[in-house]
Amino acid sequence: MKTKTRKTKETDITISLNLNGKGDSNISTGVSFLDHMLESFSKHSLIDLDISCKGDTHIDDHHSVEDIGIVLGSLIADAIYPVQAMERFGSANIVMDEACVSCDLDLSNRPFLVYDLSVTGKVGQFDTELVEEFFRAFVLNARISTHIIQLRGRNKHHIIEAAFKSLAVAIRRATTKNARVGIPSTKDVL
Repeated sequence: MKTKTRKTKETDITISLNLNGKGDSNISTGVSFLDHMLESFSKHSLIDLDISCKGDTHIDDHHSVEDIGIVLGSLIADAIYPVQAMERFGSANIVMDEACVSCDLDLSNRPFLVYDLSVTGKVGQFDTELVEEFFRAFVLNARISTHIIQLRGRNKHHIIEAAFKSLAVAIRRATTKNARVGIPSTKDVL
């Protein structure tokens, strides 16, 4: 397990990660909906995650959600770079009832996010605008080129959960070991 801590005036976060785990998780962020999404992410990526966050949620959930994305993305980067003997590219379309979300990614060491989910308002107490904040923080710190696109759907919970699950499965596929590919780049470095 790799562990990182980030402590600011707004958040105190510790995350431990095992990239080649079983999908076990112990998550307590103070943001219940995010806990649910990260548990799904862990389960479907097969990444073991322990996440603890104490944040200024009395203000709102923004700092906790964004900072968790920063720390989790940074840990993913530590676990995968330099990319070697991994597939490198991953994609998944995940269906949740009427919703379907696609995630395509490249463990490129060059962060880029294309985010196209049609969600506004709240799911329970959770502001849906924070979904993009999480993914942006995660992708920039993981240094992964990622496209998360809603193909269909109306239910906000289904759309967001399908997005987290599609990211999880795409990462699982991209990090699959494959000795034949060596360094999966014509540049011989990622």
